[in-house]
Amino acid sequence: MTSVFIGIDISKERLDLVLRPSEEYVAFENNGRGIRKLLQTVRQARPQSIVVEATGGLETPVVLALATANLPVVVVNPRQVRDFAKATGRLAKTDRIDASVLAHFADAVRPEIRPIRTEEQRALADLVTRRRQIIEMLVREKNRLSTSTGPVRTDVRLHIRWLEKRLSRIDEELEEEIRKSDVWREKDDLLQSVPGVGRTLAITLLANLPELGDLDRKQVAALVGVAPINRDSGRMRGTRGTWGGRSYIRTVLYMATISAIRCNATIRAFWRRLKDAGKAGRVALVACMRKLLTILNAILRSGETWLIPKQSVT
Repeated sequence: MTSVFIGIDISKERLDLVLRPSEEYVAFENNGRGIRKLLQTVRQARPQSIVVEATGGLETPVVLALATANLPVVVVNPRQVRDFAKATGRLAKTDRIDASVLAHFADAVRPEIRPIRTEEQRALADLVTRRRQIIEMLVREKNRLSTSTGPVRTDVRLHIRWLEKRLSRIDEELEEEIRKSDVWREKDDLLQSVPGVGRTLAITLLANLPELGDLDRKQVAALVGVAPINRDSGRMRGTRGTWGGRSYIRTVLYMATISAIRCNATIRAFWRRLKDAGKAGRVALVACMRKLLTILNAILRSGETWLIPKQSVT
């Protein structure tokens, strides 16, 4: 029996669906009724894989409906799909063509189907994202304060106070979300048992890296974007570097690693060993980020809190 692959292009008004290899095309309205009709079509096709692009949240209702129906849906990076389209000579761009490219991508690349985040994980991730946005606004307003005068300066100060209150409230809501779940409380305690890991990194990982603890160290490093990538060709050996991954996690992990180098004996010893070997500061820091992430992955997998290594005790 021929395997069926489905691509769904999602826009604000419409859902464009293409089945491969038949290239059958169907369009639905992007509303509750249209999603129900789409589910009927997808169930009848019995696809091996359904590919949807990440569109900043617009894809969420469709993806949730497909996942709830136990259908094999995977959300992919739009850049990967566009590069794939160019590589296969599909330069034109319409909703129908995009759906066809997604179906072809599903067939050719076979992206791994990962578990969709639960409603609680999405709520936590939304709060983490909002917290980051408020902090960014606070930084911008504080920078404006130094150059503002008169009524504008007063207004900026009022806005800063309001943002600080909202930040405090968001932190309280994050605490409430963690306390509501026994599983999250346990994972939060495990993560924060590691010196250098605070509430911000723990919550960011719980919300945005649900795979942590279920993957091996190489997979989780690649997922976050701290795994070294070779750049070799023939006899040429290029400098390895990191690329891709979940940048918002990497940013928080970076700050936690800076702290860990100061207060975590294991990470500090690793940092010194790399520097003594002549590694550049940035290279050594990324390696420490990867090591810290590996430690956190192992701790969640084992369910055991951090233990100070004997060789690190002074």
